[in-house]
Amino acid sequence: MKSDGCFYHSIYYSNFALIMHELSIAASIVDYAAEFASEHQATSISRIEIEVGQLSGVITDSLEFAMEEAVKGSVLEKAEVVIIEIAGRSECKMCHTQFDNPDWYTPCPNCMAMDAEIIGGKELLIRSVVIG
Repeated sequence: MKSDGCFYHSIYYSNFALIMHELSIAASIVDYAAEFASEHQATSISRIEIEVGQLSGVITDSLEFAMEEAVKGSVLEKAEVVIIEIAGRSECKMCHTQFDNPDWYTPCPNCMAMDAEIIGGKELLIRSVVIG
């Protein structure tokens, strides 16, 4: 750690920025749920399922933390919030092998080419909402 605290500050700021990103996503989910409940004349939601792709740029743990804060006082306050992580999948553009890709930099396991198309894991969506 630098003596002037800059290193600590940069890590803190980086973590804060990541959580703020997920907090804005959580707030959007709560807004959607409130609108959904209103359209269906419901006062509460008992369960919401959210799919988060491993390659979506959303950190699941941060989203879980942000959701805990964002749901307070909302139709989701007592809801079971289920976050489902979707694995990253790619297809090699050279040999067309499909493979798991936990990051953007995994080579094709068949031919070791780095030129692959992401075919799964970029999702960020609400899978289901249960009123009740």
